Amino acid sequence: MASGQTSHDLIEGLRTSCNNLVRRMMRLPFGILDDISRVIGREATGRNSSYPEPLHQHEDFEINIPEEWYFLNVFERQYGESHPFFYASRFMEALKIAKNESKFVFVYLHSPDHPLTPSFCHETLCSELVVQFLDANFVSWGAVASRGEGLEMALALRVSSFPFCAVVAPATGKAIAVLQQVEGPVSPEALVEILQRTLEEQGSAFRLSIAAEEEVIRENRRLREEQDKAYLAALQKDKEKEEVLSATERRRKANDENLPRKPAQKRTLEEMKEVPKETPRPKEASKEAQKKENITLRKMQPRTRLLIRFPNGTKKEQKFTSTDTIRSIYKYIDSLEIPGVGSYQLISNFPRKVYGHEQLDMTLREAGLHPNAALFLELIS
Repeated sequence: MASGQTSHDLIEGLRTSCNNLVRRMMRLPFGILDDISRVIGREATGRNSSYPEPLHQHEDFEINIPEEWYFLNVFERQYGESHPFFYASRFMEALKIAKNESKFVFVYLHSPDHPLTPSFCHETLCSELVVQFLDANFVSWGAVASRGEGLEMALALRVSSFPFCAVVAPATGKAIAVLQQVEGPVSPEALVEILQRTLEEQGSAFRLSIAAEEEVIRENRRLREEQDKAYLAALQKDKEKEEVLSATERRRKANDENLPRKPAQKRTLEEMKEVPKETPRPKEASKEAQKKENITLRKMQPRTRLLIRFPNGTKKEQKFTSTDTIRSIYKYIDSLEIPGVGSYQLISNFPRKVYGHEQLDMTLREAGLHPNAALFLELIS
């Protein structure tokens, strides 16, 4: 019991240490999309057959080691081959693998010269408990913190002390979400407990967030496909209409050529002097022409398709022009007179953006809603 209590006190002390555990949720942009090489298979001895030979056999080979292999060679040269299954790849490739396998990425930034590194690697990172837990639940990726992608990660994550570990997850686009950071030495039991708690607390919520973002992407793709189909159908109808008009015009010309021509009739002087009784007024003719021109210009404006979701779950799809304003969307919704909809505001998700009174005179193109977008009706209490 005393031993168990001591272990418990140790874990509690590690939890409260400000240098050991830093928790935050943030997004960091990355553009590392180089070619990759993934580690596959292990031999019965535990060594990956694709690894290059350790550096102690080829001291002059270090300058020619690919960046993906550098960390593994440095690590295995000092701590052996019994360690978590680190993917020998670029970071973005490890992130893709994790997304495909619905897992998080365990990131270890290695500082070879730090005084706490040897004890952490021997006693914690390479312990059987940590190795089995990481291999079963995470995609593990490591790098030397002073060079290449390891240095980029250290700067982006604002590493303040070593040993350093983090749990990150793939997000939409070229971004990652940092779910957990562990700085400083921890015991194998404490590290596994931290990782287990991260899986339980962050796993379901983060996956729901990714699913919602993917749903918006699928909805936007569906809207674009429908818009393309409607555009092609309109082109086909116009083409058929032109063919009908062209055929009609050819038949009319053929009929005119076959009709006997009547002799031209001379108009009398009185007929030539006659003035039409009803002559359109210049101002009225100008107004009518202007009205027709405005209608024609509006039809020529690019169309914007919006999918509007209401609190009761119903959806309405409506077309606007790219020069219409946010105010026109509110007028359209008010004209529907949907029961239970009082005060409200329009929002978009991922990222969340509110289109309220300050944006009423903004055009749909300026608001980033062209050529299509999904908006949600949020009631204001």
